[in-house]
Amino acid sequence: MKLRATLALYLLYICTLGAWAQATDDGGHTAIISGTITDDEHQPLEIATIKVEGQMAGTVSDLEGKYSVTVQSTDSVVLTFSMIGYQTRKRTLRNPRGKVTLNVMLPASDYALEGVTVKEMHRQTGQNTRIQSEQAKLMPTATGNAVEELIATQAGVSSHNELSSQYNVRGGSFDENSVYVNGIEIYRPLLVRSGQQEGLSFINPDMVESIQFSSGGFEAKYGDKMSSVLDIQYKKPKKFEATAQASLLGAGAYVGFSTKRFSMMNSIRYKTNKALVGTMDTKGEYHPKFTDYQTCINWAPNKRWDIGFIGNFSQNRYNFNPENRETKFGTMDNVHSFKVYFDGQERDLFRTWFGALSVTRHINTHNSITLQASAFKTKEEVTFDIMGQYWLDAETENESLGVGTYMEHARNYLSGNVQTYTLRGNHNLTSGHRLTWGAEVRKEVFEERSREWEMRDSAGYSLPHQNDKLELIYSLNHPLQETSSSRFSAYVQDTYRITSPLGLWTLNAGIRAAYWDWNNELIVSPRASLGMIPAFNEDFTFRFATGLYYQAPFYKEFRDTTTVDRVTTVTLNRDIKSQRSLHFVLAGDYKFRMLNRNFKFTAELYYKFLSNLVPYNVDNVRINYYGKNMARGYATGIDLKLFGEFVPGTDSWITCSIMKTEEKINGRWLPRPTDQRLNLSLFFTDYFPGSERWKMSLRMNYADGLPFGPPHSGRESHIFRAPAYKRVDLGMQYRLLNNEEREFRTGLAQYFRNVWLGVDALNLFNFSNVNSYYWITDVNNQQAAIPNYLTERQFNVRVMCEF
Repeated sequence: MKLRATLALYLLYICTLGAWAQATDDGGHTAIISGTITDDEHQPLEIATIKVEGQMAGTVSDLEGKYSVTVQSTDSVVLTFSMIGYQTRKRTLRNPRGKVTLNVMLPASDYALEGVTVKEMHRQTGQNTRIQSEQAKLMPTATGNAVEELIATQAGVSSHNELSSQYNVRGGSFDENSVYVNGIEIYRPLLVRSGQQEGLSFINPDMVESIQFSSGGFEAKYGDKMSSVLDIQYKKPKKFEATAQASLLGAGAYVGFSTKRFSMMNSIRYKTNKALVGTMDTKGEYHPKFTDYQTCINWAPNKRWDIGFIGNFSQNRYNFNPENRETKFGTMDNVHSFKVYFDGQERDLFRTWFGALSVTRHINTHNSITLQASAFKTKEEVTFDIMGQYWLDAETENESLGVGTYMEHARNYLSGNVQTYTLRGNHNLTSGHRLTWGAEVRKEVFEERSREWEMRDSAGYSLPHQNDKLELIYSLNHPLQETSSSRFSAYVQDTYRITSPLGLWTLNAGIRAAYWDWNNELIVSPRASLGMIPAFNEDFTFRFATGLYYQAPFYKEFRDTTTVDRVTTVTLNRDIKSQRSLHFVLAGDYKFRMLNRNFKFTAELYYKFLSNLVPYNVDNVRINYYGKNMARGYATGIDLKLFGEFVPGTDSWITCSIMKTEEKINGRWLPRPTDQRLNLSLFFTDYFPGSERWKMSLRMNYADGLPFGPPHSGRESHIFRAPAYKRVDLGMQYRLLNNEEREFRTGLAQYFRNVWLGVDALNLFNFSNVNSYYWITDVNNQQAAIPNYLTERQFNVRVMCEF
């Protein structure tokens, strides 16, 4: 009887629900109004307020600017759309019935200042900072990877190598940063040893629509990395557009077009840093050639379906025949000279393929499901045989300190395949309430074979010196080995927006779980953040975030290297566990006007408790892991940022970061390889007085020196500090042609939208920055660290045409 009663009640509930849905679809007495709210740059506006005049209905927009509100259907329904810093808009609907889509654009509350428009700033209530992608197009860049160089100027982010696009965030390593493009995680080559070998990164600035970056406390939808997330969305061109550019450091072309339901972007890039690396101390024949092709296709056959594809092919070749080197170092009273004559060559190849297909089903205006499949393949070769004969002299005393020979050999080969399959769902449940979830399966296969050795000879003696035999100072032999593993992960997160007498609250809470069959480890990662715009002063925004984050080991991290008597062996550690980081982030923004211009000051205080750490050493951009969990530590600091229109109509910012990070290894507290106490960055843009044709971009960086020590040694011996990294890059651009308003309709000029000519002064003040050290040893086992300096001042000329 109880079962029958339960079934009867269930059927009654289904019938009632169906009747209510039918009544809603047929019109009834209510209507569901939904859509997207954007600004005048087509960027979604979150926390915009939607009110219905004469009714109690109302809501706020979500992170993607979407909203949904149920209204009583009358002859005339008036909706008011408003947000602080933007103009209010009203829309009137005549007797709305059923489901109605209404998209609204809110122009910024502009301030007129001497003919320049000053616009309202974006308000941040979550942990992601939005960065204008337009800033990356004209900024001076040494790598050609403008987006990453823009990220390196953000608070809490640092870089010590202008040849590399990699960066550190709040004491984390390069490998602790996640990068997503259209929701798909992006991978890098694994055998890169120096910034000179790095080519173009995956992110193509010409194809970027939006950039979001989080330096900690990020959401559960992002994968298992401990430090940061860079979330890139590629654009869907609305019409035909094209760009062609060329400089002394490379060239590129981009074409995008669209129809009503189809859009496509194609881009090809070429980079050579031959002129740049030619300014370094080591002279020779440099032949770096980096090429990249990328396509992005979107097709919407109808309102229910979206199909997207991203494809990329990248090939980086780095060929080098060194000839000689002369490095002067020391103090003014004690100048040392290190001279080397080389014989040999280096031949490196990094070739990658990437493809991703996504299919989205829009069930209705509130619910959608996306299926993604992606594949990444890499083939990498690092080979060199280089012999050098060196002389180390004390110039002030005219004394020879050492003479010797060294020979370095490497044959390193790696291939990898990563396949990922993802299912995600997005559901706008009620006004101000959004639920997202996802599940993922990943298959990883790697094959590696490595052999390296180094021989040193000082004054006719092989080091280490033995009377009866010849020994190498370092050797590594890793025979061919293949690994195969699978990862399974899932997440769910909920976002609420609540209006109360105290203000507007934004709560995001989620949980993430992952399992890896290599070590049979299950990790669970809860995360939450809370944002508040207080009612007493809407110029303030307060945020707090916390969460348990894991660094799931990738291939490099579980390679356990053990050195005995200068012979290094490699084993793959099946007992390795994920590194763990517990984040606490307290932040606040204050918006204000000064000199009739908009500014925003941001402060973030953070503490990260680190455990299950895998210690590592850094050589240039190569990270050598211990391959086992044997440390715990912490990272704490404060990040400050002042953002605003120092010059009307342009965005600029200055950041200051203070940090300390340590780890405990074998009972001893040691500074981590990324322990950097002070970091200052400035990004400044300006127009020449009285002219908008001339534009200037200035980027400055100051980063405290990092710990270092002898190679192939334990962290306990890394007791030295490198000098601070200092760099100033200046870019000057002149707009030769401005046809934004289609003033030219005849002749050759009619085909162009803009033509820019530019000159960049890279390392304007010619700072001698140290990237790493080469260590030499004499027969008495005395070691000397010879600095490897980065690039000197270099001028770059470029031209960019927009069609």
